Amino acid sequence: MEKQKIILDCDPGHDDAIAIMLAGKNPALDLLGITVVAGNQTLDKTVKNTLNVCQYLNLDIPVYAGCGRPMIRHQQMVASDIHGKTGLDGPTFGPLVKKAEKKHAVNFIIETVMSSSDDIIIVTTGPMTNVAMAMRMEPKIVPKIKGFLFMGGSYSNGNVTPAAEFNIITDGDAAFVVFDSGRPLTMVGLDVTRKVLCTPDVIDRMSKVETPAARLFVDLMNFFNKTQRETFGWPGGPVHDPVTIASLLNPALLTTKFVHAEVDIRSIQSYGRTNCDLFHYQKLEPNCNVAVDIDVERFWDLIEQALYQYS
Repeated sequence: MEKQKIILDCDPGHDDAIAIMLAGKNPALDLLGITVVAGNQTLDKTVKNTLNVCQYLNLDIPVYAGCGRPMIRHQQMVASDIHGKTGLDGPTFGPLVKKAEKKHAVNFIIETVMSSSDDIIIVTTGPMTNVAMAMRMEPKIVPKIKGFLFMGGSYSNGNVTPAAEFNIITDGDAAFVVFDSGRPLTMVGLDVTRKVLCTPDVIDRMSKVETPAARLFVDLMNFFNKTQRETFGWPGGPVHDPVTIASLLNPALLTTKFVHAEVDIRSIQSYGRTNCDLFHYQKLEPNCNVAVDIDVERFWDLIEQALYQYS
């Protein structure tokens, strides 16, 4: 079976770390590189977090530092209330030896896609700045991208404002570029990721795996659950980002609806909202597969299986 080639663009972040873990050693995926953007924390911290996770899991995957601020907006948003001062509070890592590649993430995306056979899916679990910049710098990559699979947005309520989800509002202009690209889009939004709550019984289940990855998962989720409970009142933290990777591993995991979707970048109150016409009111051409439901049991089975791959 031919492996699916992917680039993972992320901003670790506790749930990004789980996404890396899920993709890193799966035989169905060829993770060509991890590109990093500012998001859950500043770029220096998200790059360090990515390197720490890869080193801890013994993943020989190149890491590329990318954009440290949005394409247009003046200020970089971070989520220290959820992910802590480091962006990955909770686990304790050893001395960091692994280094980021010298090449900029945007250049890596351009060169990798241009040299491909139109077979790379770009998975984003953070702001879309790196990907949008790559498409603006080299428009020739756009028709060569097999598709975008991203955690972001919501067709209901956001988690930063009532309208907008964090990954989109952090750089709504970049998200607009991706939504407007004409390439196949799959949106994994809060509507489904909020159903994947890492409750204490899930942590207990994963702790029984007794691999280094399982220990990291437990450390990550214990901290993540605490801040999610304090901020949103959840009984467990919603593990947003790994749903993207899980849906590649099991296409039956998500129920999607093919609709017209666009990003609001004009208003003040609703900047970053993903407007998804689920009922086709506007009679516009559909452009995005929007996830509307998820098989939660299958998701946790995939996570458990991944933890066993790091014996």
